[in-house]
Amino acid sequence: MSLEFDLLIRCASVATMDPARSGGYGALERAAIGVRDGTIAWLGADDGVPSDVAAREEIDAGGRWVTPGLIDCHTHLVYAGNRANEFEQRLSGVSYADIARAGGGIVSTVRATRAATDDALLAQSRPRLAALVAEGVTTVEIKSGYGLDAANEAKMLRVARRLGIDCGVDVRTTFLGAHALPPEFAGRADAYIDDVCSVMLPAVAREGLADAVDAFCENIGFTAAQTRRVFEAARAHGLPVKLHAEQLSDMHGAALAAEFGALSADHLEYLGDDGVAAMAKAGTVAVLLPGAFYFLRETKLPPLDALRAQGVPIAIATDCNPGTSPITSLLACLNMACTLFRMTPSEALAGVTRNAAHALGLDDRGVVAIGKRADLALWNIGHPAELAYHLGYNPLSRVFRCAVHDGGRKAA
Repeated sequence: MSLEFDLLIRCASVATMDPARSGGYGALERAAIGVRDGTIAWLGADDGVPSDVAAREEIDAGGRWVTPGLIDCHTHLVYAGNRANEFEQRLSGVSYADIARAGGGIVSTVRATRAATDDALLAQSRPRLAALVAEGVTTVEIKSGYGLDAANEAKMLRVARRLGIDCGVDVRTTFLGAHALPPEFAGRADAYIDDVCSVMLPAVAREGLADAVDAFCENIGFTAAQTRRVFEAARAHGLPVKLHAEQLSDMHGAALAAEFGALSADHLEYLGDDGVAAMAKAGTVAVLLPGAFYFLRETKLPPLDALRAQGVPIAIATDCNPGTSPITSLLACLNMACTLFRMTPSEALAGVTRNAAHALGLDDRGVVAIGKRADLALWNIGHPAELAYHLGYNPLSRVFRCAVHDGGRKAA
C-alpha cells in the first residue's frame, strides 16, 4: 500500500529545532516532509521517499530551508490608539515610571481601548497581527490588560479570538487584568485585586476566553502579595499562569511564578540568582523581550549566562504593545536578541519555535518532527542564521499551517 499525504515537501533543508537531533538547528539536508491531516507523518531523506508515494500537493523546495512556524509567545497587540507622544517624552529624559505615575503609560491606552467598539478594536489590531503572520508566525499569544474592568477585558479577549480567525493564525489568549490600576480604583490597589479575583477572572473563565492568566509584578504595578492572590484565583479556575517579572527592579516575582509552576516569567532584566534557580527547578521558561529593552533604552542585560548555566529554556517575543515595544516584526527581534543580548542565532531561533511553544504550554508544535503539527515556514535563505542576520528584510516564501475544518485537520 502506497503512502498517501495531503502535502509532500521535497528537496528541502530542514531546521527541525528538535533537541533530539545534533547541532543547534537539528538540521536535515536533502530532506522530505510528508503531511497528513494537519500532522507531520513522514520526515527523512528525500531519496528515501518511496517511489509509489501519493500526495495531493507536492512542493519542490529546491534546497531552501524549512523551519517550524514561528511562535510569538508574548504580545499585547489588541489595543486602541498609540503613545507616540510618550516616545517623545522619553527622548526628552522623562522616565517610563514617571510617565505612568502622571497618568500616562498603560492607563492612557486603557482610556482609548475602553472607548473603542469591538469592531473598531478589531480593525485597529488586525494590521499588527497581519504583519506578524507575513513573517511566518503561525501561533501568537495575545493578552488583555487594557480594559481593566469585566466588560472591556472580555471585549479584548473576544477580539483576540476573532483576529485569529480573520488572519489564519492560532491565537492563545491570556487574561492580564492585573496589568495596572484603573483610575476608578486610584489608591485602592487591594480592592482592585479583589475585583480581578472575584469578578473578572471568574467571568473570563466561565466564558472560556482565556488560556492563561498573567500579572505585572513591579514597583509601578502590583506587589508580590497581590500577585499571589491572582495566581491563587487562577489555580482555583484551573488556568496556568505567566508573569511580567523583574523588568524594572527585582521584586522576586520570578520565584513566585515558579512556585505556582508558571509557564513563563517574562522580561527578567533584573532577575537574581534565586529567581533563576527557582525557574530552573520549576521548568518555567524565561521569555526575553528585546524590543522593550531597545525601545526603553535599558542598559541592564537579562542574566543570560546564569539562565544558560541552569538550563532554563529561553524564548524570544515581540512584546508588541503601544508604550514600550510597538514592534510587529518577530524577525527583527531575532536580530535584537543576538545583537543586544548576545544570543546565538540558533538560540534565538529556538526562542521563537520550541521554547516559545513551551512558554505557552504547547507540546504539539515548535519542532519539525513526526507527530507534531504541520505548522511550517519555507524561507528563501541559504542558512538558518540568516533569519537573525537580516534586519528589515523578510525572506519568507510560504507558510504551511495546520488548520481545523469540519472537525478534521489539514495543512492550509
